[in-house]
Amino acid sequence: MVLEVALIDVVPGHEDEFAAAYAKGHPILAGTPGCRSVRMTRGIETPDRFVLLVEWDSVAAHEENFRATERFAQWRALIGPFFAGPPRVEHFTDVPA
Repeated sequence: MVLEVALIDVVPGHEDEFAAAYAKGHPILAGTPGCRSVRMTRGIETPDRFVLLVEWDSVAAHEENFRATERFAQWRALIGPFFAGPPRVEHFTDVPA
C-alpha cells in the first residue's frame, strides 16, 4: 500500500466551490481500480490549503489506473480551476515500528 499526499493551494475566496467540486468528483477517484480510500482535509491556520490523502494498492495503480486515464481528466476538470498553483504530489510508504 502507498499513500499519495497532494498539497493543494486554492485561490483564496474559492474554498467552498473547491470543496463542492471535490464532493462531485470524489466518486471518480474513489471508484478507480486499486484505490483503497480517499480523504480531503482543510487547513485550519491556512483555510485555502487542502491536503488530499489517497491510499493506493501501488504507485502503478495510481499512475496507470488513474493518471493515465479519462478519470484523471474528469477529476482535474472539476477541481483544477480552483488551484492557485500546481499541487505538490508525493507517494509515501509506512515505516515499520
